[in-house]
Amino acid sequence: MTQGGAARRTVLGAAVLAAGAGITGTAAGTAAAAGSGAAGSGGGHEGGYRDLPVPLIIGHRGSSGYRPEHTLGSYRLALDLGADVIEQDLVPTKDGHLVCRHENEIGGTTDVADHPAFASRRTTKSVDGVSVTGWFTEDFTLAELKTLRAKERIPAVRQRNTLYDGRWDVPTFEEVLRWADQEGRRRGKRVWLHVETKHPSYFRALGLGLEEPLAKLLRRYGRDGRNAPLFLQSFEPSSIQRLSRLVSAPRVVLLSAANTRPWDFELAKDPRTVADLVTPEGLTWIAGFAQGIGPTLDLIVPREADGKLGTPTTLVRDAHAQRLVLHPYTARNENTFLPAEYRKGADPAAYGDAFGAFRRYFELGVDGIFTDNPDTGLLAAETFRPGRVPRP
Repeated sequence: MTQGGAARRTVLGAAVLAAGAGITGTAAGTAAAAGSGAAGSGGGHEGGYRDLPVPLIIGHRGSSGYRPEHTLGSYRLALDLGADVIEQDLVPTKDGHLVCRHENEIGGTTDVADHPAFASRRTTKSVDGVSVTGWFTEDFTLAELKTLRAKERIPAVRQRNTLYDGRWDVPTFEEVLRWADQEGRRRGKRVWLHVETKHPSYFRALGLGLEEPLAKLLRRYGRDGRNAPLFLQSFEPSSIQRLSRLVSAPRVVLLSAANTRPWDFELAKDPRTVADLVTPEGLTWIAGFAQGIGPTLDLIVPREADGKLGTPTTLVRDAHAQRLVLHPYTARNENTFLPAEYRKGADPAAYGDAFGAFRRYFELGVDGIFTDNPDTGLLAAETFRPGRVPRP
């Protein structure tokens, strides 16, 4: 962990120095110009997603490389580190409130196991065809969920993040919308969000559909229009189609491994796989109801058997031919997540050559990238933004 800690301090220090020297000015300037100086969620005359910096830096679950994911602390730090957009994953409570968790199973991201009153709620469920054991948000009211505290999801890799265990609760999406508006006013620019509906078919079958309450909140907080400072995303195309009928905010279809099928396709007996969706024909279909795709990085550059990057696919070119933006996921600093050629040393939790990996994807022309480390991503992206010359 020593090497990883030293590398982390170096990157964070660089981000602070960069902020002081105006390195983040491109992102801030573009957003401010697009928003005409507006601070809240936005009016009809503010710029849309096409006016955002390219490549865009999306704080994956906030700044989850440094703080427990999907907490207000993680979201706030992501903004401080220069993220252009902050991601939220949404799941419902038993009484229909939308809360921010990557999964509805919360044993790994909260202290629920330490609450004897909830011991009997530990159970096993089939979620999108996968057997999962633990505690689930749909079995808790919001009041009960608010008695829990968030914790680091992968402490073996991010032991330093455990320092912040218990500092924050599980935020509702409405709380995040209020927070984003407050931060927008304080910072003098709109705070962009990237919002995912998690397991939408699973929850709809439980009577807890996500899209309608999400759309209601977006309308309430003025984030439902074509130029709203928000992306909607889902691994289930039917969820994006449903949202397209409810609000006009820009929409992104997430794409997993090539040999997988979206769960709504499984339920509908649709034989298409992700491999079919990334063909020109599949992308044309997606462009009929969405403005972008969020592919796993392996769909852009597959990894070889030895873990190194192979030959890039034509996905970037083909998606751009349909005027779809690409927001691939997920770039991280630690060796364990990096392609083999960018790893340094034998410690899986140590930082590798993250800048080299970012450069590889930016050179291929992606429009943005999800990252757990927004400061690293911003420094890497700056050299590829308009008016700058990529550094050797």
